[in-house]
Amino acid sequence: MPPETSAHEELSDRDTLPQHECGIFGVFGHPNAAVLTYYGLFALQHRGQESAGIVTSNGPGSDFQLHRDMGLVSQVFGQQELERLKGTRAVGHTRYSTTGSSTLKNAQPFVVDCHRGQIAVCHNGNLINAGVLRDELERNGSIFQTTADSELIPHLLAQPLKNGGSALGVLRRLEGAFSLVIMSEREIIGVRDPFGFRPLALGKLDGAHILASETCALDLIHAEFVREVEPGEVLIIDEHGLRSEWPFRDEQRAFCMFEYVYFARPDSIIGGVNVAKVRTEMGRELARRYPVDADIVVPVPDSGNYAALGFAQELNIPYEHAFVRNHYIGRTFLQPSQLIRDFDVRVKLNLIREAVAGKRVVVVDDSIVRGTTARARVVNLREAGAQEVHMRVSCPPHRFACHYGIDFPDPEKLIANQMPMDEICEYLGVDSLGYLDVEGMVKATGQPANSFCLACFTGNYPLPVDPALDKFIMEKREQRARALAEAEEQPKLFAELK
Repeated sequence: MPPETSAHEELSDRDTLPQHECGIFGVFGHPNAAVLTYYGLFALQHRGQESAGIVTSNGPGSDFQLHRDMGLVSQVFGQQELERLKGTRAVGHTRYSTTGSSTLKNAQPFVVDCHRGQIAVCHNGNLINAGVLRDELERNGSIFQTTADSELIPHLLAQPLKNGGSALGVLRRLEGAFSLVIMSEREIIGVRDPFGFRPLALGKLDGAHILASETCALDLIHAEFVREVEPGEVLIIDEHGLRSEWPFRDEQRAFCMFEYVYFARPDSIIGGVNVAKVRTEMGRELARRYPVDADIVVPVPDSGNYAALGFAQELNIPYEHAFVRNHYIGRTFLQPSQLIRDFDVRVKLNLIREAVAGKRVVVVDDSIVRGTTARARVVNLREAGAQEVHMRVSCPPHRFACHYGIDFPDPEKLIANQMPMDEICEYLGVDSLGYLDVEGMVKATGQPANSFCLACFTGNYPLPVDPALDKFIMEKREQRARALAEAEEQPKLFAELK
């Protein structure tokens, strides 16, 4: 059995599902930069729902205008906020906290005013040397306002240059996954780490240049998709146009496979391939490897929709939406688990009982992390009268932690790391279980295996991480987060200490 959890913890999304990362967006040279950024972040909302922010500028000599807050993009920005964000340049961010607590202090963009002028930074990814860099900066007098690793980047950029160094040299000090959009008083800069863990796309609209985490954000504002920012590229956009610098050492590409499996929107183009097409082909590969006689194929919406479609098409089995997703739940602060059994499962996905009663059902999902939510859905199917329940998963079992920006639980909480396949099948209560293997998953993308990071499946990390150091860093982050939370909840404490 997997580790014991409380009733609420057992069904919490944060524990049972891989969490989203962050969405970043930038505009250079458009009179409605803030509005375009708002729509761009709206399209990238799936990458983070905790906070959102936009910074605007009119170039040299003008003050940066910033607005950020907790909540969804539509909650953070209204007409008044957007009207105050004047400027022809803007950068924006929508956040999910892979490191640092979910508080307003950790919301991005981060803005500093230093000897280089004003700088705003938006970051998608995770820095594996954050603890080392932070300790070094603190010893040299830096004072941090947040617990997020992303704050290191403006601190490093604000450091006085030594021995003829450059801002590009500062970027070389970063280790881990980072796609960045940086705005200075004269330019906007797009940066992608040399492994290319996270996506970043370049677009163009009415002569303005656009940077976005995914092409779906370009589609919404009718921008032309020009190309992807290359791994290791620093793309500088200013009044003279575009130019690229390549300050990093060449590395083997390691794009996060989970972008294709789960994170990216299905209408985005990544690596020259439509994400929906890849997911459909993953479903087909899954059907070839683990066929089953069944009456209907049922997706777990929304991320399992296309894999289930491919599975159904390959085996010529009817495809039916038996789970209905509630898209409007927002955050659930009240947890009436004592009143409504399986509340956290049913409030998100309700079952159409008539669709499954008396039928052999194949449920297709994109992943199983802890297994608790999947198990609850199987129970619901059995209670609804399903004759058989078969589970198919469109990626391999997750057995290892991610150090590059995906908030997977500790490996001890990953069901595939704790149980052999037959025990997982028994725990879930299914008649059969099949995971797509690494070979089939990569084949579905049409790209070579050596272009992906597959560490969460294989344990082969493209960028080595010291587990002991990582644990130490995480403990320090948690201590800082607790201290900040306690300070916010008890403001009188500081008055008494004075």
